[in-house]
Amino acid sequence: MTHPEHAPDPIRADPRLTDAEAAAEARRIIEDAYRPAPTTPTAYRDTSPLPAYGSALPVPQPGLPPMSQRATDASRLMLTAGLATVPPGLIAIGLLIASRHADPTVIALLLGAPAVPILALTRLLRRAKDAMPPEIHNHYTGPVYQDQRNLHTTTRGVWAKTTNQQ
Repeated sequence: MTHPEHAPDPIRADPRLTDAEAAAEARRIIEDAYRPAPTTPTAYRDTSPLPAYGSALPVPQPGLPPMSQRATDASRLMLTAGLATVPPGLIAIGLLIASRHADPTVIALLLGAPAVPILALTRLLRRAKDAMPPEIHNHYTGPVYQDQRNLHTTTRGVWAKTTNQQ
């Protein structure tokens, strides 16, 4: 190991250079470092015509899969509705933590509140089903006669008048 007094100077690596030559070499190195790089193209456009069809298989593209506009709108609506439930949930968590009432009864009441309208609608639909008249099936036996009337229908005028004649 060399003694620190005899270690080579990191700036003057070549001891044969004079101070003026070392300064000139340093300026040259700095200028080379800050000189703009030669301009090389970063993109290339192939202008040759594309074939009408080829044997290559389709490649899945990044992003959303291809679907109809209606399906895209519905999926975005579902994502938005799902995200809309986050702020009320965070507020409820904050209130429970701040009030120190995070017991199971309070949580059940808060989480059960949205279920009340759903249960009410279910009960209403069950009652409506009972209010409907029962379905009746009549079965007849005996000969069936065909009705063989020929009707001639005429509709005329702005205010339609229909005449049926036998």
